[in-house]
Amino acid sequence: MDAAVWSPIRLLAATSLGTVFYLGVRLGSFAERTDVRFDALITRMDARFDRVDARFDHIEERFDALAARLHTHLDRHAT
Repeated sequence: MDAAVWSPIRLLAATSLGTVFYLGVRLGSFAERTDVRFDALITRMDARFDRVDARFDHIEERFDALAARLHTHLDRHAT
C-alpha cells in the first residue's frame, strides 16, 4: 500500500521539478532576449538624441550669428 501511495507522489514531485526547471530556463532565455532588445533600443535612442542635440547646436550657432549681426547693426545706428 505504501508503494502505491508514494509512487504517484514521486511522479508528481518529479513532474513539478521538471516543470520548474523548464520554466526557469525559458524565463532566463526570455530575459536575455529582452535585455538584448532593450540595449538595442537604448542605442538607437541615444543615436537619435545625439542627432537632435547636434541640430539644436546648429540652430543655436545660427541664432548667435544672427544676434551678433543684430548687435553690430544696432551699434552702427546708435553712434
